[in-house]
Amino acid sequence: EDYLMLMMLPPAESAGMGALPRDMMFVIDTSGSMQGTSIDQAKASLKQALGSLRAQDRFNIIEFNSSWSRLFGSMQHPDPYTLKMAEDWVGRLSAGGGTHMLPALGMAIGGADSGVQKGVQLKHIIFITDGAIGNETALFELIHRQLGDARLFPVGIGSAPNSFFMRQAAKFGRGTFTHIGGLNEVGKKMDLLYQKIDSPIVTDLHIQWPGEAESYPERLPALYLGEPLLVVAKAPHLQGQVHITGITARMAWTESLSLETKSSQPGVGTLWARRKIEALYDQQIAGRDAE
Repeated sequence: EDYLMLMMLPPAESAGMGALPRDMMFVIDTSGSMQGTSIDQAKASLKQALGSLRAQDRFNIIEFNSSWSRLFGSMQHPDPYTLKMAEDWVGRLSAGGGTHMLPALGMAIGGADSGVQKGVQLKHIIFITDGAIGNETALFELIHRQLGDARLFPVGIGSAPNSFFMRQAAKFGRGTFTHIGGLNEVGKKMDLLYQKIDSPIVTDLHIQWPGEAESYPERLPALYLGEPLLVVAKAPHLQGQVHITGITARMAWTESLSLETKSSQPGVGTLWARRKIEALYDQQIAGRDAE
């Protein structure tokens, strides 16, 4: 059998095309474990995030503790009126109650998906929490089964967030985990996060292999400026061409690569095996039966 590693970078000519419009669903934890500096950090992070919105974006905010509530009944475009409402609403939030994260995350996933045209508007869920939960498996299963094309970006608040949950949620959600340990870190850490979110180049990625192939990651994320994507694959015999398709801000994008020019490198099969083991482990902790 043949093993192959493919590295994809965004097309160079797309760097000046402008970013795709986004649906931004912000979720903030207001449970009792967030009392004190944690809720201050979370609110400061959320207010900074609101300032990063562009005119073509849409947004909404969900807060949760023992129950959940949302700012708007549907996704809204940022304008002086909606942003003022959002800032005032966030300013009035306080911490208290339990941590019932599952209904809020389910609403965020469903709400972020509502009314979005596939392949045109990127869907991002910014989840701000200390991760003080006990039902990780149910949350991982929800992300696996219902997230769809959206991307999940957990933001861990406080000196000791639940890093295991945050990192796995980011992995399953094809996003990144950001940790904010103090108020003095809010500006820098959120700037770095939004620089990444602000520069999506290619979405709706698909790879067509010549013949049957088992490849990882199984679900491909978007391509971001300056961020490579590594894909490893196994097939009985890899020859011919690999076809890669996606959508940029202006048009459909396609690229074909000949496998005749590939070079033999040791260790690619081992790398594929590691990625397969990681995928099986991820299925297990998400409560799915591994095949």
